[in-house]
This record gives sequence, structure tokens and C-alpha cells, in this order.
Amino acid sequence: MPSQPFSRRLHVWLISGKPKTLQGLIDHFAEKSFEVLLLVLMAIPALPLPTGGVTHVFEIIAMLLSLELVAGVKQVWLPKKWRNLKLPKKLISSTLPFLIKAMGKVERFSQARLRGVFENNIAIRITGLLVFILALFAFLAPPFSGLDTLPSLGVVLISLAIILDDFVLFILGLSVGAAGIGLVIGTGKVLINFIWGSAF
Repeated sequence: MPSQPFSRRLHVWLISGKPKTLQGLIDHFAEKSFEVLLLVLMAIPALPLPTGGVTHVFEIIAMLLSLELVAGVKQVWLPKKWRNLKLPKKLISSTLPFLIKAMGKVERFSQARLRGVFENNIAIRITGLLVFILALFAFLAPPFSGLDTLPSLGVVLISLAIILDDFVLFILGLSVGAAGIGLVIGTGKVLINFIWGSAF
């Protein structure tokens, strides 16, 4: 863990003149690039507001990053077009400042619980798989439904847990994400039954 709180490091990057791109995040958070990118990418769909599908590109990138973790890749790889992708103004002006404040509160109570878990290659690969599943369900959630919120929030919490080395926070993120998956599946079944019943 760096001596400076993570929320402070993110705030410093946010108010700096550095490019507000994915590559800018990679350069600033080299040792935690995967976790920071996943946290930032899934922050907007984690908002309890319908996004209308505009965040699908973020979810696709998050799925690619999670597959890299599964494959054991040590350094972030993204196509140049995505690395130079500018972060949305809404993310810069409101979402990240809100997230930074929330992280500051979490950091006061968070502890490095079972830090060794996050240093194990097998655990990292399993985490990548879990993040992929959550991001996939966020992607599959119907537009304007708000059902992508909980799976996305699960990814945000899991990413923050790894950054803070807090296994309890990891379990919380996994639980929130699982609840979101349940809602997506449950809603999907209701819609399928409704359409099937209407058709026949």
C-alpha cells in the first residue's frame, strides 16, 4: 500500500493537467492499473440511474481487462483507440468526485485483511473471472432498466477491495454483484414469460 491514501492519489490525478484518458490512468497508477481502470470504467454504470446503453463500451473494455487477469497478463493491454479514449465529462465532473469522497470514508474503516489473498496468482485469475461475469451481466441488462447498477457496483467494490487489500470489502462487492445478477436473471425470466404468454 502506498503511504498516500488511494482516494488522495485519485484526487491529485483528477485535478492535474494530465490527460483524462485510460492511458493517463495507466501511467499514473502503474502498479494498480487493472484495478483502477475497472473501478473507473464501471463507476458510471454503478450509478443508480438508467444509462440507456451508453456505457456498453466501458463494460466491454472491463470484460477485456478481466480476461487479461484470467490469462495472467501482468501489464494492461488495450488497443490504441481505447487507450486514448477520453473519459466522459460527467465522469470527470461529478462521478469521480463523488467516488473519491466515498472512498475517503471507506478508507477510514478499511483494514488490510488477508492481504496475501490478493498476491496469489490463482486468486487473481479467479477474481478476473468473477469480474468478467459481473461486467457481462451489466452489459446484458436492458437499457434504461437500471439493472446494470448492482453488477457494476460489485466490480467497483471488488476493485477497491484489491486496491485497499481488504478481503471483507471484496466479499461485500461479490455479494452486491451476485444480488445484481439475480435481479437481471429474474427480470429476464419475467420478460420471457410475458412475451411467451402474449404470443401464445
